[in-house]
Amino acid sequence: MDNKKNNEYYINKILVDLEFLIKHTKGISKDEFGNNELLLDSIMFRFIQISEHIKKLSIAFRNEHPNIPWRDIIGLRNRIVHEYGNVDLEIIYDAVKEDIYIIEKLFRSID
Repeated sequence: MDNKKNNEYYINKILVDLEFLIKHTKGISKDEFGNNELLLDSIMFRFIQISEHIKKLSIAFRNEHPNIPWRDIIGLRNRIVHEYGNVDLEIIYDAVKEDIYIIEKLFRSID
């Protein structure tokens, strides 16, 4: 059974995290990004949160939105959590400079 209220709640949480990522990484250079430990931790935490919220969305809901790269987002979380000390910052930087804008647009298009 699909629980729309719960799905809406988690979509809103995801959007808050995406907005945070966009706000705090807009215009940041790769050097600034790699040298700001606090920002890096914060960004990785938000990616973990997004993934955890996705896992709480109903399977039916996720199946209704196959255009959202669910596995890729969860996969990024797994890389962060399981390789935390060795995370490829290039991947994280690319995600905040490119992917989050696409993902935000996809989530905002959900009706």
